[in-house]
Amino acid sequence: MNLGLYGYGSPANRQWIMVDCGVTFPGPDLPGVDLILPDIQFLADQRKNLKAVIITHAHEDHYGALASLWPGLNVPVYASPFTAGMLEAKRAYERSRAEVPISIFKEGDTINVGPFSIEAVGVNHSIPEPMSLVIRTPLGNIIHTGDWKIDLNPSLGPLTDEARFRALGDEGVLALLCDSTNSLRDGVSPSEHEVSASLTEIIKNAEGRVAITTFSSNVGRIRSIAQAADAAGREVLLLGSSMKRVVQVARDVGLMEGIKPFIAEDEFGFIPRDQVVVILTGSQGEPRAALAKIARDEMRNVAFSSGDTVVFSSRTIPGNERAIVDIKNGLIEQGIHIVTDSEALVHVSGHPRRTELQQMYAWTRPQMVVPVHGEAAHLVGQTELALQSGVPLVPRVRNGDILRLAPGTPEVIGTAPHGRIFKDGSLMGDFEEMGIGDRRKLSFAGHVSVNVVLNGKFDFAADPIVVPIGLPQFDDEGEDMNDTLYDAVLGAVESIPRARRRDLAVIQESVRRAVRSMASEVWGKKPVVTVFINKIS
Repeated sequence: MNLGLYGYGSPANRQWIMVDCGVTFPGPDLPGVDLILPDIQFLADQRKNLKAVIITHAHEDHYGALASLWPGLNVPVYASPFTAGMLEAKRAYERSRAEVPISIFKEGDTINVGPFSIEAVGVNHSIPEPMSLVIRTPLGNIIHTGDWKIDLNPSLGPLTDEARFRALGDEGVLALLCDSTNSLRDGVSPSEHEVSASLTEIIKNAEGRVAITTFSSNVGRIRSIAQAADAAGREVLLLGSSMKRVVQVARDVGLMEGIKPFIAEDEFGFIPRDQVVVILTGSQGEPRAALAKIARDEMRNVAFSSGDTVVFSSRTIPGNERAIVDIKNGLIEQGIHIVTDSEALVHVSGHPRRTELQQMYAWTRPQMVVPVHGEAAHLVGQTELALQSGVPLVPRVRNGDILRLAPGTPEVIGTAPHGRIFKDGSLMGDFEEMGIGDRRKLSFAGHVSVNVVLNGKFDFAADPIVVPIGLPQFDDEGEDMNDTLYDAVLGAVESIPRARRRDLAVIQESVRRAVRSMASEVWGKKPVVTVFINKIS
């Protein structure tokens, strides 16, 4: 959920640019939530001073919130051709009315926005057209690396521009705000070329079908797989809507040149097992993705057989372990052979390891390094590495911190309002506004609705109606839970003196408490209880 603001000027006249506008994804602790977006409340008072949004690349954690948040900002947006294409494809797929106008900004370009001059520098990553940003100001030059790595032999460019970074170091760099994601890993990341060679061997030696699941945004990996399949005399099928969208955008901007057309899904069953490769979504265990459906044998035109091979050409994002294991078990039950990065070199990260970070420090020679993009352990890991590498200053920043880079010694001078906004269906709001807390309670302990109708004498006009949802059907003695709660409602009303029953709120609260207490006594949990009290003449 990357989003950074760079400001220049006095507090009364400060102008801002935004770099990236990403999302993160909810876990089971946020039932029903579709996406988590950054809270940009800080910009409510600053919006007139926000001059531009620059997107470094089209990964969801860097651009996924743009379509949802841009209508409240309405400022120029700069991004690469591939990122612009991905945004439009995303809008069409989601049937969003929020059309975000994009000004194309790519490697080697410079734009002037307010007091800032911003240059795009090419870097390598696991998606097309990533860029670092050089942000020039009257008080010094900032390099915002975005996501990057050093790969001298990638399957898809660009190379990380060593010559440009060295020149920037000669020019002078005030601060390097640097990707920390792999700061705990020693050495240099393997090359994507090595992954391609490994996948080629797997495809060539497989006896049956080969399916490879990877991140849909990794166009270079998709190209490598398609080329390896072609070399082995195999046709290629794409499965998964996001995979197809990315490949179509890549074709539109000329990134799939030389790749043969992919076969249609209804052709799959007519091709011999040893002559097909499937590239599909689902590497993170997503229940509705293509691989999960195959593991459950739910695909209409595609099924695998015993002896086929499925390769997980991806890393496991923390939190997805259980879902991925479930899919693997479903495939193994079908006799399918599983290959992961623990058995073969089938995936490499798109982020710099420690030696690569030190290389960037040496090229740019910054006055300070500010670790960003990572969890606390990664930020601390890069802090220690930068200091060990001779970087003079490494300020500590966390979400919401306002860091003064210049003039003077860098320091945190304030905290901006920050947090999370939840997208749920077509609505967005904070935790309370979206009712997520109540929904979480419902997911743990269920809900009981009670309807009580009283006559003019405040006696029961009809039997109470009790509707439990999500509660056990029977208690530990075999009694029907509905009957047990029904008796609790009767007892609660009848225990109130008739004179006091005139206050319907008293009856309502008494019944609510009685039902929760009885459920707790027989079950050990207290459900959410809604009570309706009606009086008729």
